[in-house]
Amino acid sequence: MDCHQEKNLASCNCTYEPCPRKGACCECIRYHLDSRQLPACCFPPDAEKTYDRSFGHFARLVERGVI
Repeated sequence: MDCHQEKNLASCNCTYEPCPRKGACCECIRYHLDSRQLPACCFPPDAEKTYDRSFGHFARLVERGVI
């Protein structure tokens, strides 16, 4: 399977600038799940900027109706 990294970058909302996985969604998802987190694309911009990508943070946002 070919990676469409350049195309994926258009919708990647990750604000962590030195990230080597930007646009490489399969690598990003694998990295974050291995770290017991969700990738930036699962969070709205304000929540993503906190860099708290934990399952708990995601659940709290869902409970509040943010996502």
